[in-house]
Amino acid sequence: MNSDLIRRLIDSKKKLIDGFDLPATVRKSEEEGGCGVVGFCCTEPVPGKHIYEPSKQMHNRGNGKGGGIAAVGFVPEQLGVSRELLEDHYMLHIAFLEQDAKDDVENGFIQPYFDVAASRMLDTVDDWKTIPGLEVKPPDVCRYFVRVKKDILDHFILDHKLENIDRREAEDEYVNQNSFKLNQMNYSAVGDKKAFVLSHGRNIMILKVVGFAEAIVDYYKVRDLCAHVWIAHQRFPTKGRVWHPAGAHPFTGINIALVHNGDFANYHSVTEHLLQRHIRPQFLTDTEVSVLLFDLLSRTYHYSLEHIIEALAPTSELDFDRLPETKKKLYRAIQATHIHGSPDGPWFFIIARNNIAQEQFQLLGITDTAMLRPRFSPLATGRCRSGSSLRRNRLLTRRCSVFPKTISGYVRCRPFLERPRRQPYRRRGLHFQSHPRVRPAADDLHRQIR
Repeated sequence: MNSDLIRRLIDSKKKLIDGFDLPATVRKSEEEGGCGVVGFCCTEPVPGKHIYEPSKQMHNRGNGKGGGIAAVGFVPEQLGVSRELLEDHYMLHIAFLEQDAKDDVENGFIQPYFDVAASRMLDTVDDWKTIPGLEVKPPDVCRYFVRVKKDILDHFILDHKLENIDRREAEDEYVNQNSFKLNQMNYSAVGDKKAFVLSHGRNIMILKVVGFAEAIVDYYKVRDLCAHVWIAHQRFPTKGRVWHPAGAHPFTGINIALVHNGDFANYHSVTEHLLQRHIRPQFLTDTEVSVLLFDLLSRTYHYSLEHIIEALAPTSELDFDRLPETKKKLYRAIQATHIHGSPDGPWFFIIARNNIAQEQFQLLGITDTAMLRPRFSPLATGRCRSGSSLRRNRLLTRRCSVFPKTISGYVRCRPFLERPRRQPYRRRGLHFQSHPRVRPAADDLHRQIR
């Protein structure tokens, strides 16, 4: 995508922001400490019950004020839709906190703008108090399979002069902006809370509660729901409005879900970097701006994974000096553009991603330049292969001994450990990938260290 199209796409966000009376700056309202994060992906669909035990073992990394899970790459029959519809339509998951909010949201933000191919409320247990780990009643969640109406998308493209952009990319942006409006009107971080968007990508789902993450598995009855990628987060907020569910992780972008461990020392600088590009945080946490950054770099700028990592965690000192001259020139340009938006401090991201262009379901792990947050990443090989990324080594034994045996008895697990030591740039990104329609040869599914 050329710079002119990028500018038009960014300018379309300005019109969106200008439609609301918002303050000029954004201040973080919450602080989070040593949260617990975990994720795994597999070439075979994995039931949701396998994210339960790793989440439960991270209780000492959370305080019950927020938990969440995300999944990517579902079995269409379990959702009652066709494979074509699952891969082609956006899975819009909306959380409703008030009984009468559903009709208002559908009439104001869904029915006028989307063709709804299917929708249903997620099943829940009858009494939420019977589920350990929940502090308040979780939101009611409705799943919609939608596409933007043709005339609505045509008007959006014409209004923002996006005729030369790929039509599907324009549709992605419309979905993104519609979610912003829905959240702003129904769930401001400092105002009324009626409903909010949990996720709005293709073949992806996010659920979150005020409580512990594993409670989601039982409350929403997803123990047997299968997906290729699962991630979870136990939240440990220490300041601010710690009780509202939208502040829990994961946070969503188009086709991605992100969980985060750590803290940004330069939250104001990062948000200013986003505001200059007319991207405004709504839930006022480090993790939200993290997913907004990743979405900007991947979807708007079309950066490769290598260049996304460089923008987030710039190469420095001896690592930079050892790079080839051509690579130095490119990295200098990336750093000059994005250094003010690069998170500063100890942090670690786990990202579940539906990479549409490459037809891959991906699990990504990215850490800060100094690798102040260690991660543990086992890789299981065999006819059924799986990879994981997590923050606690004692989860390895449980994950490697139980999970592979229940999926395939012939899986061999080969865990490896990465400690917080100085390493060349290429070790900072961890990438696993999977795909439901192809069973790769033994050497095709591999761990790529960028």
